[in-house]
Order: sequence, then structure tokens, then C-alpha cells
Amino acid sequence: MRVPITQSEEWRKLQDNLGETNFFKTGNGYQFLAILKKTPVGNYLYCPYGPAAKDQKSFQEAIEALQSLGREQSAIFIRVEPFRASEAEYLPHTAIKSKDLNPKETWLLDLTGTDDDLRSKLPSRLLRYYKSASKKGITIETSHDPADIHYLLDLQKALAKEKGISTFSEHYLQTELKQPFATLYLIKYDKEVVAAGLVFDDKTTRYNLQGAQSDEGRKLHATGILTIQLILDAKSAGKQIFDFWGIAPEGSPSAHPWAGFTNFKKTFAGYQYDHAGTYDLILKPAKYKLYKTTRRLHRLLRK
Repeated sequence: MRVPITQSEEWRKLQDNLGETNFFKTGNGYQFLAILKKTPVGNYLYCPYGPAAKDQKSFQEAIEALQSLGREQSAIFIRVEPFRASEAEYLPHTAIKSKDLNPKETWLLDLTGTDDDLRSKLPSRLLRYYKSASKKGITIETSHDPADIHYLLDLQKALAKEKGISTFSEHYLQTELKQPFATLYLIKYDKEVVAAGLVFDDKTTRYNLQGAQSDEGRKLHATGILTIQLILDAKSAGKQIFDFWGIAPEGSPSAHPWAGFTNFKKTFAGYQYDHAGTYDLILKPAKYKLYKTTRRLHRLLRK
């Protein structure tokens, strides 16, 4: 049974550090981490990329355990994101498809095999940039110091302003970097940080969750150089999978906000992996309807 990092004991500890009420349970062939989310009309449970289960029977037992927990916590609904696309078939018929929170599709790179096998999967153009980086004065550093998270956040804020997207808070990112599974990578040129990336590692997988680069970094192909380093280090550490963490859905228009980095990720000879997406298991229909109405009004007011 492959357990995503967001359903692990380590992720539970991160939620504890963030001050989030959460529930971690293991059963016969399954485990889940459910985070209590508060809203003005009531609370719900959120199970990011979970529950994790070895087969259909275990998955359905996990769903039953989640529903029981939800009733104990007087939750309006339970938001789940089955890790495998096929598991959507095993959800109760009352499950309602919701807007996807975590990416439904992602791009994975197989790190098993020889070093030559891996290098054959890497874009030759990016390998050239990587090999010549030090000659151009580009350096790559790693950090576990939460104070260094501002390098990533500053780059992300500039990108967010350009793309009209939101970023995580400094406290959130610092708390992530404090976890033993997190590493911050910094690409420097002329003593300036031109790209940064935050990765998470579990026993089998490196997750490439956060990243950004400056205009100068873009000219230097810093993100490409960084990604090559992330992959080679993951291979050296004995990881089996490199998860690029999210791509645009198949058939998306070129104007899709993820189109650019999806094209970049697909230059690596990996493969697409589909999750089931986000679903709501409703426990209190009347309150759920009120929750949805309140959310729609809130979005309209923000516009």
C-alpha cells in the first residue's frame, strides 16, 4: 500500500505544529489523516489525498470509519481525495464531486534503474545547463533553517503578483521547513538567490511542492538546473519516484494557468498519474447546502 505523505504520521505532526485539530487512524489495510476545518456554518473533515488503502475492501472500511468520525465530531461533511482514480467507484452513491483542491493529475518520474537509465529520461538541454552551471558562477545550496524560507516566499510573491495567485504565509512555510522531511534548495548567482524550491521526502518518493524563480533566474534557466539537482539527489538518496506535484488536465487550453509548467514537467520522460479528485461525503444535507451557498456568496463578494 503506497501512502502519500499527506496521509502519513509525519504530516500529522506538521498539522500539530500548525495548531490544526486532526485525527489519525490506522485499520486493517488502511490509514487516514483527517483535519478538522472550521467554517461559519459548521465544521468539516478534510482528508488530503486520502484515505490510503491497499484494496477496495480496505478503502470502503476507511470511508465507513471516516463517516463514523465525522458524526462524532458533528461534521457537516467529509472531504476526501482518493489516492487512486479507480477508488472513486467505491465511494458512497451520495458522494458529490467538489472542486479539486490538490491536483487531480500529476507527473511522475521513475528513479529506479541505473544512473544512465535516469539520465536518459532527463532533457538533454537542461542537462547541458546543469553541467555548465558552476562555470557560469551558479551555485546550489540546501537549507533546513526556517529563517531562509523568505528567499522562496519573496520569489513566490513576485510570481503571485504577476499571475494573480495566492501564496502560503511565511509561518506556514517556516513550519513546513522545520519538519524532518523538508529541504529548501537555493540557486544563487552573483550572491543573489535567483530560484528556490521546497521538497518533501518520504521513504519512496520526493515531492516537488513549492518553487519559484526571478527574472534573472529565468534567463539563467535556474528552474531547470534546480529540477535536475532535485532529481539526482533523490536518486542518490534511494528514492523510487519523483513527483512533480500537479499538471494541467488533459486537453487543457494553452491559456490554462498551469500550461507553462505542465509543458516543462513533460519534457522529462515520466508518466501521468491520476488521482480520483476531490469529493464531499455529506452528513448534514441542509447545512451542506447552506455551506455551499455561503461559499458562493463569499467568492462573489471577493470579486
